[in-house]
Amino acid sequence: FALAAAGRPPLPGRVVTGYIGDGARSLMARAAGLPEHDPAVEPFLRSFLDHYGDHATERTLPLPGAVAVLETLQQTVPLALCTNKPRRTTLRVLSALGLHGYFSALVCGDDLPERKPHPAPLLAIGERLRCSVHAMVMVGDGPQDVECAQRAGARSVGVVGNIAPRSALEQAGPDALIGSLAELLPLLYRWGQATKR
Repeated sequence: FALAAAGRPPLPGRVVTGYIGDGARSLMARAAGLPEHDPAVEPFLRSFLDHYGDHATERTLPLPGAVAVLETLQQTVPLALCTNKPRRTTLRVLSALGLHGYFSALVCGDDLPERKPHPAPLLAIGERLRCSVHAMVMVGDGPQDVECAQRAGARSVGVVGNIAPRSALEQAGPDALIGSLAELLPLLYRWGQATKR
């Protein structure tokens, strides 16, 4: 939409998918073929954010099994959301999907000067939850999630999904790689049992 609004041809979905995960500015810079901090990215970014903010929940669904996992985990551990999405968009998505109440802390892509893969967002969550980052587990579907966890000193679980290819997650080197969220609870249970020994 943002490219078309600027008189440029749209890109195929498979190309755009490869640009997702590092925040809106990075996404639009890549789509426009510009350096990320080039001022010429601004009109693309504004157009994208306005459109995405208004249409953030169209064709957006939780991953299969996500709600059941959140319901189970919420009973035993505090949950947080660490995303590179802007706060405005994140809040709309959480509200529309009925997921807002699951999270005790939330750090969005425009909350701090740095975003994933920088460790600052995860460290901020640790401070808000009063939790050692070494006791935290970052669950994500992109290499930036894995790298953020590694740089912060947390464990990481890569979830093979619809965005990053499996090979990119494998190359990032998560502590565990799962094919679906149905595998998360048994994995966390095994890790918890190993820690108790």
